[in-house]
Amino acid sequence: MKNIRLTKHALEQCSERGATEAEVKKAVNDGTREPAKFGREMCRFNFDFNDFWQGNFYAIKQVAAVIKVEAEEIVVITVYTFYF
Repeated sequence: MKNIRLTKHALEQCSERGATEAEVKKAVNDGTREPAKFGREMCRFNFDFNDFWQGNFYAIKQVAAVIKVEAEEIVVITVYTFYF
């Protein structure tokens, strides 16, 4: 299995959007994949959340990581979160 590296931008987005580095890595390793722009992939994984985010209660948090698979590693370009 290749090493997963989060860019500075991806780490900043984790902080702003409520995702952890561990959740991002879980999404990359175990999530569903779909094509994204520029030959990249988006990996999505749904986590049980059952908590409040920005004043609203949500049962599920979806972490979506945009990745670029390189020869030696997987680079996480950015991270999105969706709450529902």
